[in-house]
Amino acid sequence: MKKVFQIILTITIVLFNAQNTANRFFYELTYKPHKDSAKLEKEMMVLDIDQNKSIYQSYTNIQMDSIADVIIKEASNTGFPDFKRMGNRRTQFTHQIAKSYPIREVLYKDRISMDYYSYRENPNLIWKISDEKQKIGNYSTQKATTGFGGRKWIAWFATEIPFPDGPYKFYGLPGLIVKIGDEAGNYSWELKGNRKTDHIAEASAVESLMNRIGLFVSKEITKEKFTEKYDQHKKDPLAGIRQMMGQIPSDVKISDDFSMSKEMRNAEKQMKEHLAQNNNSIELQPEKK
Repeated sequence: MKKVFQIILTITIVLFNAQNTANRFFYELTYKPHKDSAKLEKEMMVLDIDQNKSIYQSYTNIQMDSIADVIIKEASNTGFPDFKRMGNRRTQFTHQIAKSYPIREVLYKDRISMDYYSYRENPNLIWKISDEKQKIGNYSTQKATTGFGGRKWIAWFATEIPFPDGPYKFYGLPGLIVKIGDEAGNYSWELKGNRKTDHIAEASAVESLMNRIGLFVSKEITKEKFTEKYDQHKKDPLAGIRQMMGQIPSDVKISDDFSMSKEMRNAEKQMKEHLAQNNNSIELQPEKK
């Protein structure tokens, strides 16, 4: 009887652990930061999938969040977190996209200025599956096409990987998307590897901390409102910081060589230049009538 109990306990533990693990798929994203860019940029993105959901985000985000989590936990004994220890690594893609299974919609979340916003969307992807097949890496894939976000997309999916999912907002094919790109060559994702991971983290360590202390806003809004807020951010990228520092006189000097107003002007110029150089969005905004 004791032996039977041990076997049942072992099976229960194995099943429990299996339910709390996820498949992590690594996609290399190749993109044009500006529509007239001659040079292509690359970044590694990650799609984590368990039995209930998937989370898509930059691998840099995951790495930086792991470091931040350690810093925040250490700060519980020492005081305010020293985020300078995180270094200068940054990603061009701060968004996170969640899909709940069975997939009926996507939840898109990103930071605008100092706050986090999210919106729900049903991309309504209508796929046209072709008989054309191609070997990509170790996978036998089949071609499919769709239109989304003002671009035409060509995808290659593998039925041997039984997830109707893919990078970014793409989903709905009878197998995982191994490769997808738009016809004009602005964006493309290609599966480069996969492994198991312990769990899927939906909220970053920094976001969770800021929500607890009430410093940043984390709010779900409509996609239209999100687009409106992002357009406002492009026009005035330091609005959130300026509002937070509203109680500090604009010409206050911390030292003889430091002027707050001058630093803000320089930072605003740099951010506007960065936004202008990285203006080729994955989804094109419809022209205003």
